[in-house]
Amino acid sequence: MTLSITPHAATIHPAIRLPRLIAHRGLSARAPENTLSAVRAAQAAHCRWVELDVQLLGDGTPVIWHDATVKRCSDGRARLADLDLPRARRLDVGGWFGDEFRGERIATLSEMLALVDALGLGLNLELKVNRGRSAAALVEEAVPAALDALPPERLIVSSFNDEALACARDQAPAARLALGVLFEGIPDGWRQRCEALDAFSVHADWTRLSRRGAMSISEAGYPLICYTANDPAAFSHQWAWGVASVISDDPARFAGHLPAGE
Repeated sequence: MTLSITPHAATIHPAIRLPRLIAHRGLSARAPENTLSAVRAAQAAHCRWVELDVQLLGDGTPVIWHDATVKRCSDGRARLADLDLPRARRLDVGGWFGDEFRGERIATLSEMLALVDALGLGLNLELKVNRGRSAAALVEEAVPAALDALPPERLIVSSFNDEALACARDQAPAARLALGVLFEGIPDGWRQRCEALDAFSVHADWTRLSRRGAMSISEAGYPLICYTANDPAAFSHQWAWGVASVISDDPARFAGHLPAGE
């Protein structure tokens, strides 16, 4: 089932139809995270949307990657900020996950956007601003490319970083670009932050979410997207709080654990 969302009536947003489940960093339970293989695996598993991270190499190339270093998810040891594209391309970013993925290469944003579009998927693109990196530079490279590649109804750009979100809003109005504001716990001033950005959605850590906080978001008309839930039984009571979608490493685990009738 997909949800047709009409958030806070004062702002016009893209006509996004959110699925209940979004694959985290691609289908990261079944393939190396943030890779082309992970996105192909998500589509093969009938996921309709994927969540991916983007940041810049040292030479300014936007790539799909989460950490500030390559140590955890490759055969190398370097800061992303110290790599140019040729050096980054020499890394094996799949072998750490399994032999069948050995030889996987880091995906550039342009490669990933082309794949997401070809597969007809929706994309939640998180602007990952690690310490010491420029939010404005990341937005300049990533957001126009995403806007050119995907229709507005298949794209949400999200971030924890307010500067990145403000720069992204400067790139396009709310009718053209849906912004998602990432929180851990929901702070008292969450709504003011969202209104200042003409945000579309609120993204929250499900383990730090309260019923009161969740209900305040849904009652205000913002789609509430929870990350990263992999225990469907433990999560199940939160559907009643107005949660629109769940980001999960393995969405298939939620079979039989969706709201009644879905």
